[in-house]
Amino acid sequence: MATAANPAMPSSSGGLSREESKVIFASSLGTVFEWYDFYLYAVLAPFFAALFFPPGNATAALLSAFAAYAAGFLVRPFGALIFGRIGDLVGRKYTFLVTITVMGFSTFAVGLLPTYASVGWLAPILMVSLRLLQGLALGGEYGGAATYVAEHAQPGRRGYDTSWIQTTATLGLFLALIVIGACRFTGVMTPAQFSDWGWRLPFLVSLVLLIFSIYIRLKLNESPVFQRMKAEGKGSKAPLTDSFLRYPNNKYVLLALLGATAGQGVVWYTGQFYALFFLTITLKVDGVTAYTLIGISLLLGTPFFIFFGWLSDKIGRLKIILAGCLIAALTYFPLFAALTHYVNPALEAFQKATPITVAAKDCNLHIFVGPWSKFSDCDRTQDFLTKSGLSFTATPLPAGATDSVITRIGDTELKGFDAKALTETLKSKGYPASAAKDQINWGMTLLILFIFLIFVTMVYGPIAAFLVEMFPTKIRYTSMSLPYHIGNGWFGGMLPLLATALVAAKGDIYYGLWYPIVVALMTFVIGLLFLRDRKDIDLHADDSAYQ
Repeated sequence: MATAANPAMPSSSGGLSREESKVIFASSLGTVFEWYDFYLYAVLAPFFAALFFPPGNATAALLSAFAAYAAGFLVRPFGALIFGRIGDLVGRKYTFLVTITVMGFSTFAVGLLPTYASVGWLAPILMVSLRLLQGLALGGEYGGAATYVAEHAQPGRRGYDTSWIQTTATLGLFLALIVIGACRFTGVMTPAQFSDWGWRLPFLVSLVLLIFSIYIRLKLNESPVFQRMKAEGKGSKAPLTDSFLRYPNNKYVLLALLGATAGQGVVWYTGQFYALFFLTITLKVDGVTAYTLIGISLLLGTPFFIFFGWLSDKIGRLKIILAGCLIAALTYFPLFAALTHYVNPALEAFQKATPITVAAKDCNLHIFVGPWSKFSDCDRTQDFLTKSGLSFTATPLPAGATDSVITRIGDTELKGFDAKALTETLKSKGYPASAAKDQINWGMTLLILFIFLIFVTMVYGPIAAFLVEMFPTKIRYTSMSLPYHIGNGWFGGMLPLLATALVAAKGDIYYGLWYPIVVALMTFVIGLLFLRDRKDIDLHADDSAYQ
């Protein structure tokens, strides 16, 4: 073939070629920075609840912050469609140059935003708009980077090579934790200064990362597989139509979503973000301790992305992904209960000794909170207990009751909603308002968080290679990007919002786990019945293997 002498083609030797190493390094580094940009908001979501949304209801503000956080995920599939099409028509390299530029500038602009106190509802509108731009950019970035690396990979090494891309989301989160932690907890600024202006610095720093990322990526060559396809005139003139309106590719797109990426998405976000929020919001761990615990678990777990990518080259991708979904679904409840036991034993003991019931009417499930939202006394009571990390039992109001809500804490009964009375009652019963540092069992806590990370690496390490291998070159960027970003952006990205709403509505701090468990089990069943591995397919051959 004419392309056999192309220096960008992988060598047949056992090690990485120079071009292959450069591709992996440049693609991974740029994608780390892009994930850093995207996850800055995610880490600060509970903090932003007070900055960008009206005061008065902490859970409502938190749900609003999570809704804005989710907005960036909801728009990711549209970015996959827009940039996937461009990537299949124009090329992989230049497409993800555009995506990283959009991401960098929109993240930088977040650091310039006014807050709710200064401009009212215009503040969250502007912030959500920038989150939408971030989501569009990320929707085009991941598919491009994964496809680009896979199309440079040597036969039998695609899982290993693309697993470096899979580390980038976790490393981006780790980088965000380090930068935010350095600003908040090292004495560089006081808490008041961070709340006033210091929170802007991590976003403004992204401009420097953007310039560096663009410089690195400009030095890359286009994918050899894409170059050959264009030279032979075999590209798709309508990637969207070919991907989603023509059989059997549209069937594979749907199966990739329901049988692989949906479960992978919820396991990823449960093991990293939901675990972080559970520590800080529910278990009342201070920020520096929570960031440290999560950061250590990320460092310990990240090498396993590479391990499971390498292992998938030996035994297949699908069985590792599905095993991760199944084991996670079966163990989330006991693991999160163990997390409570080892992180805040005083809270666990208080809950066992002090049953709480809420008898009320006019209770509502609030997911997307805005100016239209009305909060009853029941909603406010549930909000108070939820943000206190307490489970409660919901019961109907007794016949003839004139109060809208009656709360019983142990043997004390409170009528109506009164935050001060609730606070004083909990204090008198021995409620621990925060987790005591000297009571945290660091060894067992890190072990549980590390297990969460192992689940994450099992489902995420092999997923890029698995998706790339499902689709032919001419529509690969478009076809793999959409199920990935629906699975991660919609199923995964909605997890903090939906789980928090379920907890508040049902009165059980663990109830939100039902969402990732059900989705992970669905993926396990569909993937087991309808999908198969293609780890040995030759991406450098023509697309006849996909017929």
